[in-house]
Amino acid sequence: MDCDFIELATDLAGDDAENITFPDTASQMGTLRVALVHEWLDSYAGSERVVEQILLCFPQAEIYTIVDFMAESERGFLGGRQVHTSFVQRLPFARRLFRLYLGLMPVAVEQIDVTGFDLVISSSHAVAKGVITGPDQLHVSYVHSPMRYAWDLQHQYLRQAKLGRGPKAIYVRWLLSRLRQWDVRTSTGVDIFVANSSYIARRICKAYRREAVVIHPPVDVESFSAISTRSGYYLVISRQVPYKRIDLIASAFAAMPERRLIIVGEGPERASIVAAAGKAENIVLLDAVPHLELVRLMQSARAFVAAAEEDFGITTVEAQASGAPVIAYGRGGAADIIVAPGGSEPPTGILFHEQSVAAIIEAVERFEKFSPAIFPEACRNNARRFSKEAFRRRFLALVRRALRDRHMATVEAAAKPPETRKLEKLAA
Repeated sequence: MDCDFIELATDLAGDDAENITFPDTASQMGTLRVALVHEWLDSYAGSERVVEQILLCFPQAEIYTIVDFMAESERGFLGGRQVHTSFVQRLPFARRLFRLYLGLMPVAVEQIDVTGFDLVISSSHAVAKGVITGPDQLHVSYVHSPMRYAWDLQHQYLRQAKLGRGPKAIYVRWLLSRLRQWDVRTSTGVDIFVANSSYIARRICKAYRREAVVIHPPVDVESFSAISTRSGYYLVISRQVPYKRIDLIASAFAAMPERRLIIVGEGPERASIVAAAGKAENIVLLDAVPHLELVRLMQSARAFVAAAEEDFGITTVEAQASGAPVIAYGRGGAADIIVAPGGSEPPTGILFHEQSVAAIIEAVERFEKFSPAIFPEACRNNARRFSKEAFRRRFLALVRRALRDRHMATVEAAAKPPETRKLEKLAA
């Protein structure tokens, strides 16, 4: 099956998207009964930022999660709402180890009762999309990613967890197989899939054979600003984990002593990054920095560098919002974000297509060639496509259109003679 997600994304991204309406019925937007199902609440991260904006679209929504251990200091985006949790919340050691109950989570999400709602929105990177809905309910699933560890990244996760062989490895592989079967089966209960990037839309197509509308996640671009004067250093800001491939960037810049590199972040890969940098005097490693310092570093950087295959890449958008050009690995979400030279739009960065030291060096040299044509204001204007306001406008437009289409289908079906409806039912 060829999944036609690009055209759908373009269709909803236009300036007139917010003007889509549906006929005057009892289910107007303000009176819709809305349930929002999110996997779990334990920290305010990327998926929670999406939840925050959906709640602003539908302030009447009730929230359901498998577990809720969010700290009081991070709960402001919930607006004081009560959070309904599942039985996993009460299991032993759930506060610290709830992810170990993954095998029970399909059962837990299927026990969430949303029968009283008109619209069910799931925010899903694992099991939330499996919530059970009825034929007269609209289920929109915003997918941050299909379960990475159960699908195409299974072998990578097993290697990192050192689960190559043994009884525990056999059990985990069996569990992941069962999760894949459940994941495909429950995909039929979703009316509309929304992906956070074209890359994730392709993963949805591969896993579920379903089309997906692309609505990029919201980024707080207004917290960043561009300046006209930039320094001579290249910049990496990232959690230091294996898939980010910061070691490759460090190795590349160690081979380019004339190019300064600042790496900001913390994580388990710190030792390998230090080893890759070696004794290169042009590479500086910093721990995590406060937000204001992070903004200043982005504003002044000659370019932001990223080598990971990301689902989307919020930090990349933040760099663009700061006016920084971006040099990024061209698979994953970066392909949606960066405007490469050669097109009709002003360029905002350079993409490379192989995770290797040689490819990064070549991309930096290519950037140096094109850098005079990459302007801070073009980068910032590009980032505005991913603002919180743009997300809300597009998400509301999607729901309005779906409600309108459903309403019109119901009206058309009711207008048909009983004999026609009976024949169509028999034919189906």
